[in-house]
Amino acid sequence: MSDETPPSSRKDLGTRIREARAKRSSETDQAGQISRGAGLSLALRLTMELVVGFAVGVGIGFGLDYWLNTLPLFLIIFFFLGAGAGMLNVYRIATGAGQSIGYKKPPPDQNQG
Repeated sequence: MSDETPPSSRKDLGTRIREARAKRSSETDQAGQISRGAGLSLALRLTMELVVGFAVGVGIGFGLDYWLNTLPLFLIIFFFLGAGAGMLNVYRIATGAGQSIGYKKPPPDQNQG
């Protein structure tokens, strides 16, 4: 027939699965703590969420002030709105809120049909 190699045995598959799990678990140390690289990426993400919130708020406020030829009224308003949105995003990421489907479980009596 053809010169293809025979399919891997189950033992090879088990070995490859164990190697993949070991590689994946290298993100956490022995105590189950997040490794340094994962912690730095989380810190960078939190920082970027906050900075982008400020930047978008200031950009929208400046654009509205320029377009409407007003005093920096909208700049000030949207600065605080952007800051609030950035802080809310940081809070959501830090606490893990909104990471799963749905926000909360329904009361037990509504589960019964």
